[in-house]
Amino acid sequence: MHSLIQLLSIDFDGTLVSRVSEPVLDAQCMELIRELRDAGAIWAINTGRSVDLLESGLADFAFPIHPDFILTTERDVFRRGRDGDKWEPFGDWNERCARDHAELFSSAEPVMAEFVDFISQKTKARLIYNSEGLEGLVAENDEEMKRITEFIEQARAEHPKLDYQRNTVYLRFCHADYHKGAALAELSRLLDVPRQNIFAAGDHHNDISMLDGKVAGMPSCPANAIPEVQDAVRAAGGYVAQKDYGAGVYEALLHFTNGNH
Repeated sequence: MHSLIQLLSIDFDGTLVSRVSEPVLDAQCMELIRELRDAGAIWAINTGRSVDLLESGLADFAFPIHPDFILTTERDVFRRGRDGDKWEPFGDWNERCARDHAELFSSAEPVMAEFVDFISQKTKARLIYNSEGLEGLVAENDEEMKRITEFIEQARAEHPKLDYQRNTVYLRFCHADYHKGAALAELSRLLDVPRQNIFAAGDHHNDISMLDGKVAGMPSCPANAIPEVQDAVRAAGGYVAQKDYGAGVYEALLHFTNGNH
């Protein structure tokens, strides 16, 4: 198969995987990814899931093929380990990422405390902590999430590097320099793949950084993508599919492999 695509960066939940309809995976989409890989393309899953959650997702949904790279928690870059079993950091990106996050959260403690007060007292959202401290939150609904993000936007004015990634009612605090687009840019740098040979697909707020045309020359989204994602993909000259989930990714891959690019 002759294709311009050398690197695929595809979101997991809501893009490759449908959680609301059958089939969960689109067979034609998985087969086309396999064909592209056989022809030399590299496949990365770019997700908000942690390594463990992604591994369990690949197993739960019986993925017929596994990715070459995984970009997890919207920031880390892993490649398949030497033994083919475990994932290992690729380059020193994850180390730099962890260090920058630790420094940021330490310097932004007063603002984070404001977030906690607001969320605890004015909302029904649930705060999520990890070993390093506050990680993010889960809102009750989109309405509440809108109120929370409006508060965060005002409160973070003093700390422009303090940002967040959002997917439906889930929110994760992060450093503004680290997101799906930045992780993909680092992967493409390490692999020496130019922007115009990168295909990307996603459906939600946290995917926009890899779909705005800066990192991937072939941005796309399935029909179930939120309006903001569809707008970003269109503005970048990408492809908005007419079908949902994996069938939409398949449609976008066909569009870019059939020389329509």
